Amino acid sequence: MKKGTIILLVIAGLFLLIGFNGCNSYNSMVTMDEGVTAQWKQVEVAYQARMDKTKNLFEIVQSAADFEKGTLTAVMEARSKATSVRIDPSNITPEKLAEFEKAQNAFGSSLGRLMAVAENYPQLKSVDAFRDFQAQYEGMENRIATERRRFNETAQEFNTYIRRFPKNIWASMFHFDKRAYFAAQAGAETAPDIKSMREGK
Repeated sequence: MKKGTIILLVIAGLFLLIGFNGCNSYNSMVTMDEGVTAQWKQVEVAYQARMDKTKNLFEIVQSAADFEKGTLTAVMEARSKATSVRIDPSNITPEKLAEFEKAQNAFGSSLGRLMAVAENYPQLKSVDAFRDFQAQYEGMENRIATERRRFNETAQEFNTYIRRFPKNIWASMFHFDKRAYFAAQAGAETAPDIKSMREGK
């Protein structure tokens, strides 16, 4: 076999190897990128469940004539703002995630204060619907924390993959960018304690 032919075969083999690596890398990135998007949807589902369940809570609390109306108003305003902040899962930047997180945290905090204040009203505590919501409250907050943690894990796996050489070359060529993370919240690892919030601890 001629030397020129051997050289051409080697070059062709290298191109095939590079092409195969590029295709394999692209497919892996697409799969992982879709995984991050799917997990983001789970985060949204967890937050939406909290939004939906609070609709009934507002009606229950409003029926208490002597309840502190300012607290309820603050929660309703925070809920409205949190609902208005939306994120495109294919373009989760640190800035957009921070805006989403700020709005959701404000709603979560105001909801916690509402639950704590409501504990001081015997007529509310005796309503079955309020007791049901109270029983579900910690579960909702725990699910949100769990889905946020899973999102961070999925995003970290994706980010690590696209930053490693030579994957970073393909990631840049195919325009795969890093995903932002949720920042850790103080006390996020534990369920909210309504009694502590009521006592101002």
